[in-house]
Amino acid sequence: MPASNVRGILSMLAAVATFAIMDLSMKRLAETYPAMQVTFIRALASLPFLLLATATVGRWRDLVPNRWGLHLLRGVLQVTTLYLFVYAVSRLSLATAYTIFMSGPLLITALSVPFFGERVGWHRWLAVIVGMIGVLVVVQPGGDGAALGGAALLGGVAAVASAATYALGVLMIRVLKATETSAATMFWPLLLTAAFAGVLAVGNWVPVLWHHWHWIAIIGVSGAIGQHFITEAFRLAAPPVIAPLEYTALAWGMLFDWLLWMTVPNQRMLIGAAIIVASGLYVIHRERLQALAASQTT
Repeated sequence: MPASNVRGILSMLAAVATFAIMDLSMKRLAETYPAMQVTFIRALASLPFLLLATATVGRWRDLVPNRWGLHLLRGVLQVTTLYLFVYAVSRLSLATAYTIFMSGPLLITALSVPFFGERVGWHRWLAVIVGMIGVLVVVQPGGDGAALGGAALLGGVAAVASAATYALGVLMIRVLKATETSAATMFWPLLLTAAFAGVLAVGNWVPVLWHHWHWIAIIGVSGAIGQHFITEAFRLAAPPVIAPLEYTALAWGMLFDWLLWMTVPNQRMLIGAAIIVASGLYVIHRERLQALAASQTT
Protein backbone atom coordinates (compact mmCIF):
# COMPACT_ATOMS: atom_id res chain seq x y z
CA MET A 1 0.00 0.00 0.00
CA PRO A 2 1.40 3.45 -0.90
CA ALA A 3 2.69 5.49 2.05
CA SER A 4 0.29 8.32 1.18
CA ASN A 5 -2.66 5.95 1.56
CA VAL A 6 -1.41 4.83 4.96
CA ARG A 7 -1.11 8.43 6.14
CA GLY A 8 -4.53 9.19 4.67
CA ILE A 9 -6.07 6.28 6.54
CA LEU A 10 -4.45 7.33 9.82
CA SER A 11 -5.63 10.91 9.26
CA MET A 12 -9.21 9.79 8.65
CA LEU A 13 -9.19 7.61 11.77
CA ALA A 14 -7.92 10.59 13.77
CA ALA A 15 -10.58 12.86 12.24
CA VAL A 16 -13.41 10.50 13.12
CA ALA A 17 -12.12 10.11 16.68
CA THR A 18 -11.82 13.86 17.28
CA PHE A 19 -15.22 14.59 15.75
CA ALA A 20 -16.68 11.91 18.05
CA ILE A 21 -15.18 13.78 21.02
CA MET A 22 -16.80 16.96 19.72
CA ASP A 23 -20.19 15.24 19.43
CA LEU A 24 -19.80 13.81 22.93
CA SER A 25 -19.20 17.35 24.24
CA MET A 26 -22.30 18.65 22.41
CA LYS A 27 -24.37 15.84 23.92
CA ARG A 28 -23.10 16.82 27.37
CA LEU A 29 -24.10 20.45 26.81
CA ALA A 30 -27.49 19.39 25.39
CA GLU A 31 -28.29 17.87 28.79
CA THR A 32 -28.47 21.43 30.19
CA TYR A 33 -28.99 23.84 27.29
CA PRO A 34 -31.52 24.03 24.42
CA ALA A 35 -30.44 22.42 21.14
CA MET A 36 -30.34 25.75 19.28
CA GLN A 37 -28.06 27.27 21.93
CA VAL A 38 -25.70 24.30 21.63
CA THR A 39 -25.76 24.76 17.85
CA PHE A 40 -24.70 28.38 18.32
CA ILE A 41 -21.92 27.37 20.74
CA ARG A 42 -20.67 24.70 18.31
CA ALA A 43 -20.37 27.16 15.42
CA LEU A 44 -18.95 30.03 17.45
CA ALA A 45 -16.35 27.84 19.20
CA SER A 46 -14.83 26.79 15.87
CA LEU A 47 -14.62 30.23 14.24
CA PRO A 48 -11.50 31.48 16.11
CA PHE A 49 -9.51 28.42 15.02
CA LEU A 50 -10.50 28.86 11.38
CA LEU A 51 -9.57 32.54 11.51
CA LEU A 52 -6.28 31.68 13.22
CA ALA A 53 -5.43 29.20 10.46
CA THR A 54 -6.22 31.86 7.83
CA ALA A 55 -4.09 34.44 9.65
CA THR A 56 -1.20 31.97 9.91
CA VAL A 57 -0.98 31.55 6.14
CA GLY A 58 -1.94 35.19 5.51
CA ARG A 59 -4.56 34.38 2.86
CA TRP A 60 -7.45 36.61 3.96
CA ARG A 61 -8.45 37.06 0.31
CA ASP A 62 -9.50 33.39 0.30
CA LEU A 63 -12.40 34.26 2.59
CA VAL A 64 -13.99 36.62 0.06
CA PRO A 65 -17.11 34.91 -1.36
CA ASN A 66 -18.21 35.04 -4.97
CA ARG A 67 -21.71 33.58 -4.68
CA TRP A 68 -23.43 35.11 -1.67
CA GLY A 69 -26.77 33.47 -2.34
CA LEU A 70 -25.38 29.94 -2.31
CA HIS A 71 -23.39 30.62 0.87
CA LEU A 72 -26.55 31.92 2.51
CA LEU A 73 -28.45 28.81 1.46
CA ARG A 74 -25.69 26.57 2.74
CA GLY A 75 -25.70 28.47 6.03
CA VAL A 76 -29.40 27.70 6.39
CA LEU A 77 -28.74 24.03 5.62
CA GLN A 78 -25.85 23.86 8.09
CA VAL A 79 -27.70 25.44 11.00
CA THR A 80 -30.60 23.07 10.31
CA THR A 81 -28.29 20.04 10.16
CA LEU A 82 -26.50 20.96 13.39
CA TYR A 83 -29.69 21.78 15.28
CA LEU A 84 -31.38 18.54 14.25
CA PHE A 85 -28.27 16.49 15.10
CA VAL A 86 -27.89 18.13 18.53
CA TYR A 87 -31.59 17.50 19.17
CA ALA A 88 -31.13 13.87 18.11
CA VAL A 89 -28.16 13.22 20.43
CA SER A 90 -30.06 14.87 23.28
CA ARG A 91 -32.81 12.24 22.87
CA LEU A 92 -30.81 9.21 21.72
CA SER A 93 -27.57 7.47 22.55
CA LEU A 94 -24.59 8.62 20.50
CA ALA A 95 -24.37 5.26 18.74
CA THR A 96 -28.05 5.32 17.75
CA ALA A 97 -27.83 8.88 16.44
CA TYR A 98 -24.66 7.99 14.52
CA THR A 99 -26.30 4.91 13.03
CA ILE A 100 -29.18 6.92 11.58
CA PHE A 101 -26.94 9.78 10.47
CA MET A 102 -24.77 7.30 8.55
CA SER A 103 -27.58 7.17 5.99
CA GLY A 104 -26.28 10.54 4.76
CA PRO A 105 -23.94 9.08 2.10
CA LEU A 106 -26.83 6.98 0.76
CA LEU A 107 -28.99 10.11 0.47
CA ILE A 108 -26.15 11.91 -1.32
CA THR A 109 -26.14 9.13 -3.92
CA ALA A 110 -29.91 9.34 -4.36
CA LEU A 111 -30.05 13.15 -4.52
CA SER A 112 -27.19 13.37 -7.01
CA VAL A 113 -29.62 12.12 -9.67
CA PRO A 114 -32.11 15.04 -9.62
CA PHE A 115 -29.45 17.64 -8.72
CA PHE A 116 -26.66 16.70 -11.13
CA GLY A 117 -28.27 14.25 -13.52
CA GLU A 118 -25.85 11.50 -12.49
CA ARG A 119 -26.55 7.97 -13.57
CA VAL A 120 -27.04 5.61 -10.65
CA GLY A 121 -27.34 1.96 -11.64
CA TRP A 122 -29.80 -0.45 -10.10
CA HIS A 123 -27.10 -1.90 -7.85
CA ARG A 124 -26.65 1.41 -6.05
CA TRP A 125 -30.37 2.18 -6.03
CA LEU A 126 -30.96 -1.18 -4.37
CA ALA A 127 -28.26 -0.40 -1.80
CA VAL A 128 -29.88 2.97 -1.06
CA ILE A 129 -33.30 1.35 -0.58
CA VAL A 130 -31.88 -1.39 1.67
CA GLY A 131 -29.97 1.21 3.68
CA MET A 132 -33.12 3.25 4.27
CA ILE A 133 -34.86 0.08 5.43
CA GLY A 134 -32.04 -0.15 7.96
CA VAL A 135 -32.91 3.37 9.10
CA LEU A 136 -36.54 2.31 9.59
CA VAL A 137 -35.38 -0.62 11.68
CA VAL A 138 -33.56 1.77 14.02
CA VAL A 139 -36.21 4.51 14.12
CA GLN A 140 -39.17 2.22 14.90
CA PRO A 141 -40.57 2.69 18.42
CA GLY A 142 -39.01 0.27 20.85
CA GLY A 143 -35.46 -0.06 22.12
CA ASP A 144 -34.60 3.44 23.30
CA GLY A 145 -38.22 4.41 22.75
CA ALA A 146 -39.45 1.77 25.22
CA ALA A 147 -37.67 3.68 27.99
CA LEU A 148 -38.10 7.23 26.76
CA GLY A 149 -41.50 7.12 25.09
CA GLY A 150 -42.08 9.44 22.15
CA ALA A 151 -38.95 11.50 22.82
CA ALA A 152 -36.69 8.85 21.32
CA LEU A 153 -38.87 8.56 18.22
CA LEU A 154 -38.69 12.34 17.74
CA GLY A 155 -34.92 12.07 18.14
CA GLY A 156 -34.82 9.40 15.44
CA VAL A 157 -36.86 11.54 13.06
CA ALA A 158 -34.54 14.48 13.78
CA ALA A 159 -31.50 12.31 12.99
CA VAL A 160 -33.02 11.28 9.63
CA ALA A 161 -33.82 14.90 8.80
CA SER A 162 -30.29 15.91 9.83
CA ALA A 163 -28.83 13.32 7.46
CA ALA A 164 -31.03 14.68 4.66
CA THR A 165 -29.98 18.30 5.16
CA TYR A 166 -26.37 17.17 5.50
CA ALA A 167 -26.64 15.44 2.12
CA LEU A 168 -28.03 18.62 0.57
CA GLY A 169 -25.16 20.60 2.09
CA VAL A 170 -22.59 18.24 0.60
CA LEU A 171 -24.18 18.65 -2.82
CA MET A 172 -23.98 22.41 -2.33
CA ILE A 173 -20.23 22.09 -1.75
CA ARG A 174 -19.93 20.41 -5.15
CA VAL A 175 -21.62 23.47 -6.69
CA LEU A 176 -19.53 25.98 -4.74
CA LYS A 177 -16.12 24.42 -5.35
CA ALA A 178 -16.15 25.70 -8.95
CA THR A 179 -15.97 29.33 -7.84
CA GLU A 180 -15.14 29.38 -4.09
CA THR A 181 -11.99 28.61 -2.10
CA SER A 182 -12.00 25.88 0.56
CA ALA A 183 -11.57 28.55 3.24
CA ALA A 184 -14.64 30.50 2.08
CA THR A 185 -16.66 27.29 1.78
CA MET A 186 -15.93 26.51 5.44
CA PHE A 187 -15.97 30.04 6.90
CA TRP A 188 -19.21 31.57 5.66
CA PRO A 189 -21.58 28.70 6.47
CA LEU A 190 -19.98 28.49 9.92
CA LEU A 191 -20.34 32.24 10.50
CA LEU A 192 -23.91 32.23 9.21
CA THR A 193 -24.72 29.22 11.40
CA ALA A 194 -23.47 31.11 14.45
CA ALA A 195 -25.49 34.18 13.44
CA PHE A 196 -28.73 32.32 12.67
CA ALA A 197 -28.51 30.04 15.70
CA GLY A 198 -27.58 32.94 17.98
CA VAL A 199 -30.67 34.90 16.98
CA LEU A 200 -32.94 31.86 17.29
CA ALA A 201 -31.45 30.86 20.65
CA VAL A 202 -31.96 34.24 22.36
CA GLY A 203 -35.56 33.58 23.40
CA ASN A 204 -34.70 30.42 25.34
CA TRP A 205 -31.13 31.31 26.34
CA VAL A 206 -29.80 29.57 29.44
CA PRO A 207 -26.81 31.24 31.16
CA VAL A 208 -23.68 29.13 30.62
CA LEU A 209 -22.39 27.65 33.85
CA TRP A 210 -18.71 28.06 34.66
CA HIS A 211 -18.05 24.31 34.94
CA HIS A 212 -19.35 23.81 31.40
CA TRP A 213 -16.78 26.04 29.71
CA HIS A 214 -14.34 23.16 29.37
CA TRP A 215 -16.89 21.36 27.17
CA ILE A 216 -17.09 24.45 24.97
CA ALA A 217 -13.29 24.56 24.73
CA ILE A 218 -13.23 20.87 23.79
CA ILE A 219 -15.82 21.51 21.04
CA GLY A 220 -13.69 24.28 19.55
CA VAL A 221 -10.38 22.40 19.73
CA SER A 222 -11.70 19.02 18.58
CA GLY A 223 -13.65 20.63 15.74
CA ALA A 224 -10.51 22.38 14.50
CA ILE A 225 -8.31 19.29 14.84
CA GLY A 226 -10.92 17.10 13.18
CA GLN A 227 -11.22 19.50 10.26
CA HIS A 228 -7.44 19.47 9.83
CA PHE A 229 -7.22 15.69 9.84
CA ILE A 230 -10.15 15.14 7.47
CA THR A 231 -8.68 17.68 5.03
CA GLU A 232 -5.35 15.85 5.20
CA ALA A 233 -7.05 12.50 4.71
CA PHE A 234 -8.72 13.53 1.45
CA ARG A 235 -5.51 15.24 0.32
CA LEU A 236 -3.38 12.12 0.87
CA ALA A 237 -5.71 9.33 -0.28
CA ALA A 238 -8.55 8.79 -2.73
CA PRO A 239 -12.10 8.98 -1.30
CA PRO A 240 -12.86 5.26 -1.88
CA VAL A 241 -9.86 4.36 0.29
CA ILE A 242 -10.81 6.44 3.31
CA ALA A 243 -14.60 6.95 3.07
CA PRO A 244 -15.41 3.54 4.66
CA LEU A 245 -13.47 4.59 7.75
CA GLU A 246 -16.18 7.13 8.61
CA TYR A 247 -18.17 4.19 9.95
CA THR A 248 -15.66 3.80 12.80
CA ALA A 249 -17.68 6.60 14.42
CA LEU A 250 -20.14 3.91 15.46
CA ALA A 251 -17.45 2.22 17.57
CA TRP A 252 -16.62 5.52 19.27
CA GLY A 253 -20.30 6.19 19.90
CA MET A 254 -20.78 2.78 21.52
CA LEU A 255 -17.63 3.24 23.63
CA PHE A 256 -18.65 6.70 24.89
CA ASP A 257 -22.22 5.55 25.56
CA TRP A 258 -20.89 2.72 27.71
CA LEU A 259 -18.23 4.74 29.56
CA LEU A 260 -20.31 7.84 30.33
CA TRP A 261 -23.95 6.76 30.30
CA MET A 262 -23.67 2.99 30.91
CA THR A 263 -25.73 2.43 27.77
CA VAL A 264 -25.25 -0.52 25.44
CA PRO A 265 -26.80 -0.88 21.95
CA ASN A 266 -29.93 -2.96 21.69
CA GLN A 267 -30.51 -5.65 19.08
CA ARG A 268 -32.63 -3.45 16.80
CA MET A 269 -29.95 -0.75 16.70
CA LEU A 270 -27.22 -3.31 15.91
CA ILE A 271 -29.28 -4.89 13.10
CA GLY A 272 -30.10 -1.48 11.62
CA ALA A 273 -26.47 -0.39 11.89
CA ALA A 274 -25.30 -3.53 10.09
CA ILE A 275 -27.79 -2.91 7.25
CA ILE A 276 -26.87 0.78 6.87
CA VAL A 277 -23.10 0.20 7.03
CA ALA A 278 -23.26 -2.71 4.58
CA SER A 279 -25.33 -0.64 2.16
CA GLY A 280 -22.98 2.33 2.44
CA LEU A 281 -19.90 0.18 1.87
CA TYR A 282 -21.53 -1.42 -1.16
CA VAL A 283 -22.30 2.01 -2.67
CA ILE A 284 -18.64 2.99 -2.13
CA HIS A 285 -17.56 -0.28 -3.76
CA ARG A 286 -19.78 0.31 -6.80
CA GLU A 287 -18.50 3.88 -7.16
CA ARG A 288 -14.93 2.58 -7.03
CA LEU A 289 -15.66 0.08 -9.78
CA GLN A 290 -17.33 2.79 -11.87
CA ALA A 291 -14.35 5.12 -11.45
CA LEU A 292 -11.97 2.29 -12.39
CA ALA A 293 -13.95 1.47 -15.51
CA ALA A 294 -14.03 5.14 -16.52
CA SER A 295 -10.25 5.44 -16.09
CA GLN A 296 -9.64 2.40 -18.25
CA THR A 297 -11.71 3.77 -21.13
CA THR A 298 -9.90 7.13 -21.24
